[in-house]
Amino acid sequence: MNTGQIREYVIRPALQRIGMWDEAGEQLVYGTGLVETGYNCIDQLTPGPGPAYGPWQMEEPTHYDIWTNFLPGQSANLRQSLLQMAGFGAEVSPPVTALHGNWFYAAAMCRIRYRRVPAPLPAPGDASAMAAYWKQWYNTPKGAGTIERALPLFQQAVAA
Repeated sequence: MNTGQIREYVIRPALQRIGMWDEAGEQLVYGTGLVETGYNCIDQLTPGPGPAYGPWQMEEPTHYDIWTNFLPGQSANLRQSLLQMAGFGAEVSPPVTALHGNWFYAAAMCRIRYRRVPAPLPAPGDASAMAAYWKQWYNTPKGAGTIERALPLFQQAVAA
């Protein structure tokens, strides 16, 4: 799979659709997918907490927490864009399994997860800061991922 096309044809349009595109956000979402799955699977393959869904490996509680506790305070346009992206028209949260087959929706949800972080995004091109940011806010300090393993993938993300 050409992962660069995922960035160009999935991540960028998804982030633009929800009004959250910028270079740093695109690099962070792209790098997160490289670290989490390498865009080679759509469901969690490793044992441990989970399950996690889609190429960005979002867990069910995180997915529903975004819909329950974050999106109600956001613009109706953001919620409607997500519902349309997921293939839902009603004002109900899509099932977590929408992250499996709808990569636009999954990329947007990854970016929204980062949007909730109280710290600003790292600067575009700063792979070290992005790897540390991913570890702190996406994988979490107790997660199995490491900055050392993530760094070369975020270097790839910012060089693309």
